[in-house]
Amino acid sequence: MKPVLTALAVLALSAAAVHAQPQLPAPNLPTYSSPADVRTRCDSGLKGARQRVGQLEKRKVDAGWLAAYDDLTVYLEDHQGPNDFILNVHPAKLIRDAAQACALRWADFASSLGQNEKLYRALQKAPQQDGVDAELVRLASGQFEDSGVALPAPKRTRAKQILNKLTDLDQQFNKNIRDAGTRVAFTEAELKGVPAGVWEKARRDDQGRILLGVDYPSYVPVMRSAESGEARQRMWLAKTNEGGPANLDLLAQIVTLRGEYARLFGFDNYVDFNLRRRMAKDGASASRFLDSVTDAVTAREKAELRELRAAKARHLGTPPEQTRVERWDATFYSERVKLQKFSVDQNAFRPYFPPQASLEFSMRVIEKLMGVKYQRVDNKLWHEEAQTYVVSDAATGKPIAQMYVDLYPRDGKYNHAAVWPLRGSATRIGRAPVAALVVNFDRNGLTLDEVETLLHELGHAVHVNLSNTRYAATAGTTVMHDFVEAPSQMLEDWVYDKQALKLMQEVCPTCKPVPDAMVEQAQAAKHYGKGGQFGRQHLYASYDIALHRSAKPEPLPLWAGMEGATPLGHVQGTMFPAGFAHIAGGYGAGYYGYLWSLVVAMDLRKAFETDKLDPAVGKRYRERVLGQGAQKPAPELVKDFLGRESNSQAFFEYLKK
Repeated sequence: MKPVLTALAVLALSAAAVHAQPQLPAPNLPTYSSPADVRTRCDSGLKGARQRVGQLEKRKVDAGWLAAYDDLTVYLEDHQGPNDFILNVHPAKLIRDAAQACALRWADFASSLGQNEKLYRALQKAPQQDGVDAELVRLASGQFEDSGVALPAPKRTRAKQILNKLTDLDQQFNKNIRDAGTRVAFTEAELKGVPAGVWEKARRDDQGRILLGVDYPSYVPVMRSAESGEARQRMWLAKTNEGGPANLDLLAQIVTLRGEYARLFGFDNYVDFNLRRRMAKDGASASRFLDSVTDAVTAREKAELRELRAAKARHLGTPPEQTRVERWDATFYSERVKLQKFSVDQNAFRPYFPPQASLEFSMRVIEKLMGVKYQRVDNKLWHEEAQTYVVSDAATGKPIAQMYVDLYPRDGKYNHAAVWPLRGSATRIGRAPVAALVVNFDRNGLTLDEVETLLHELGHAVHVNLSNTRYAATAGTTVMHDFVEAPSQMLEDWVYDKQALKLMQEVCPTCKPVPDAMVEQAQAAKHYGKGGQFGRQHLYASYDIALHRSAKPEPLPLWAGMEGATPLGHVQGTMFPAGFAHIAGGYGAGYYGYLWSLVVAMDLRKAFETDKLDPAVGKRYRERVLGQGAQKPAPELVKDFLGRESNSQAFFEYLKK
């Protein structure tokens, strides 16, 4: 089923038939017609990469060397990037599997490249014309050093083996989640309270029971709305155990190897090794920050739990002192409390936010704020529902970037929400950046929470698309990892702004405006549940750090102990770490960055306090933060924009509300 287009979108597509579509400013993503096509592209891509490395090794180290080095980054983005993306979204399992096999070959190439002494030495000698060049050399040198280029030969060999194995294990971990195809069976009676649109067209088993996956458009409405505690429990268990025992073993291997890797460099643990080039600098600083959050949320979390217990007791008619709130109860009773206290029902927002119109609304916010224009174009991609947009500068009309969007869930697709930076900007060669936004939304409409998620992910895509850097190697989201979430977290707040929400009528005149009263209620309700929300984020971050400090990592016992110490406790037999893909991959020993970035994001929002759609502030933000990528360290970007050093005042004020 194709998504329903808004009236405005239909008109736009009709107009496109009359007027020429804008040209894509960058090459289109390869369509990958077969596993053989994947293998052929893989072979030729790797062959070309090796040739380019050889040429760069022989090149004279002169004023053009840094540009030549960045040309290699450009080549890798164009040949490795599409393959590593397609394994997450292609509908054909054989093609995904072929891309995964190719990704391991690229990883082996990358680990060798990271230890190339000739290129490392040349990088140190390369002439630097200004601070942009100096920052490229600093960042690239760090990447070579983190890959083991300066280690003694035996340690260097082991470092390469570990890096290759880590890529393999991470991909296995994600594949186990992606290809699991988990389905939970429910009777219609068990789904009482869940909007019919979630389940009425779902597949049924031979007993006539409804089969729902653990994708977000199925999982979230069941956890929010199913009257049956048993139904919520089964759904929660299926999601919480996603990945299974095999992934617990994989995670233990991953963390053990990371610890060994850090010791090759003389570090006691992977946390300090990993954080030394980030805003936090070391594990002690990250832990102190997390401790400061704990003090602010623990009392609140306990008070909220007492309220949930009272709500459950009223609902079931049981004495409060004999009523226990289970993990699968928390979301359901939190929604009931919000409905009772603030008259907020997240499902009530769905009619106001059709998915396609919500995407267009989110882009309209960026258009107003950042001085750009999005235009959808007809284009063949990996799936018939995937969309392509050209991003143009509003002042000049010049196409500057492109964005791919994949809105709806399907089997075998990456089942969370993320953005892939497929192509970085490089002004030295007129290179246009490309981002791919992947989410899994309900075709019947979005809750306000989901619109917030959409704005968050679009924020990452905007960071890629509005990058205006000299070098691809320092473009967009290559910034410090504990800053990378800040530009997207900053935008989440726009969904609560009445002025911003009125832009929905500009992109969808037939959509009913969301009533101001509902927005006001949602604004009041968003402060409810912060104890549980931040308590959970704190647990994830603290667990990640503790796990990566362990001499002998045992993911499940550590998790059971740490989760068991929280107000809601641990459910025996569950294995949340088996689905914690963030820390199996790029957020390992870095998950604290979500909270750290949020502190920065809330500080950035201060500049937009009087007018969320102020184009002058938006222009300054686009030029001084987004446009700069990693050409400057993150603290300098924030200072350039705010005119002062960043502080955590706004964050801790928010926690108290």
